[in-house]
Amino acid sequence: MNSATDIETLAGQLSDCANALHRRILQAMRPPAAAQAQIQALFGREVALRSCANGLYLDAARLAASGLDPARQQVLAVTARAQLTLERIQHIKDVFDFSAELLALGAAIASGKPEHLLRPLENLKHQLAALGHAPPEG
Repeated sequence: MNSATDIETLAGQLSDCANALHRRILQAMRPPAAAQAQIQALFGREVALRSCANGLYLDAARLAASGLDPARQQVLAVTARAQLTLERIQHIKDVFDFSAELLALGAAIASGKPEHLLRPLENLKHQLAALGHAPPEG
């Protein structure tokens, strides 16, 4: 990520993912309902995603120089697709897996450690492909 604008865009996309996760959680609460513990865990992930996004907004200037530029387009493409995908995931286990990778991606970016970015980015790309929502190559 080479500009504060890119970081702000990513933060917005992570916020959109948190909103999608929230909508998906509400769906899971309808009959047949997922276990209460699963719902609570997903709400925790939603809060963590929102926290990560808010931290990125606050740290946009610092993060712009953190060395994340090579993966910028891939990260933005994946997170843009993630929001749409979260709402369509049918199995609660897949929601758990997907949200864990989103959190890992957000944490790698927020920490300013680009070496931690590749694994969650690739995992999200594989999950998107498996769910039929592959991002464009970039």
